[in-house]
Amino acid sequence: MQHLFRLSARLPLSLLHALGALLGWVVYLASGTYRQRFRDNTALAGITHAAARGAIAATGRLVTEMPWVWLRPQSVKQPLISWKGGELIEAALSRGKGVILMTPHLGSFEAAAQGVAGHFAPRYGAMTTLYKPSRFAWFDAILREVRSAPGLEPAPTTTAGVRLLLRALKAGRPIGLLPDQVPGEGLGVWAPFFGRPAYTMTLAFRLARQTGAPMLLAWSDRLPGGQGYVINMELFELPADASNEAAAAALNAQMEQMILKRPDLYLWGYARYKQPRQEG
Repeated sequence: MQHLFRLSARLPLSLLHALGALLGWVVYLASGTYRQRFRDNTALAGITHAAARGAIAATGRLVTEMPWVWLRPQSVKQPLISWKGGELIEAALSRGKGVILMTPHLGSFEAAAQGVAGHFAPRYGAMTTLYKPSRFAWFDAILREVRSAPGLEPAPTTTAGVRLLLRALKAGRPIGLLPDQVPGEGLGVWAPFFGRPAYTMTLAFRLARQTGAPMLLAWSDRLPGGQGYVINMELFELPADASNEAAAAALNAQMEQMILKRPDLYLWGYARYKQPRQEG
C-alpha cells in the first residue's frame, strides 16, 4: 500500500481530483451511515442539498490529492499556490510571537499546511503541527515522514507535544491546529456550532494567552483542472478576558460564516457532535 501511495503522488493533480470526485460519490452512495450524517449536518446548518452536494466530490478529492500534496517537492507545489490574506500571516510572524494557524475541515486543509510550511519556513522556521500515529503501520510511516519534512516539525498529541507547540511560538514560529476536530475529554468545552453543542478545543486559546501569539483561520480552495490552490486567511481575535466557553462560541461562529460562504467544500460527513474520547 505504501508503494502504491507513493506512486500515486506522481499522477497529475487534475487526474487525482477527477478520481477523488468519483470516490466521493461512491462512498456517499454506498454508505448509509455516512450519507445520513452528511444530510443531518447540512440540514442543521440550513444548507440545501443543492448547495452542499459539491462537498461529496470535494471529500473524495481530499483523499486522492493527499499523496500529491504530501509527497511532491515544494518546488513543484509552491508555484501552484496563491494567497488571499497572505499579508495577515506575514504581519503576524514579523511580530516575533509566532502565529496559531487554525485550519477547519474546509477545502484542502493539508494543502494549506504545506503552503505555509513551504512559503514561510525559510524565513521564520518550521511550522509545528500535532501528530497522532495511525493504526496502519504503512500509513504511519508516511505520516511520520511527511510531518518531519523540511518546513515542518511534528508534535505528538500529548503533554510533551503541547510543550513543543509552546516552544515554537516562543521562538516566533507558526503552529498548526484543527479547530473543529473533537478533542479528548477534558481538553475542550461545549459550545454551539450551527445551533447544536459541539465539543470544541481550548488549546489554541491557552497558547494564545500564554504567548500573545495572534490567531488566524485558514482554508484552501482548489482551482479547476488541477491548476493548484488558493489559501485564504482570516484573523480571529480572541475576545479579551473571555472564558473558554465564550472564546469557543466566538471561534465556532466565525467558522460557521466561513463554511456558509463555501458549503460545497466542508467535510459534512465528519462526526462533529460526537462525545469526546477519554484520554489515558
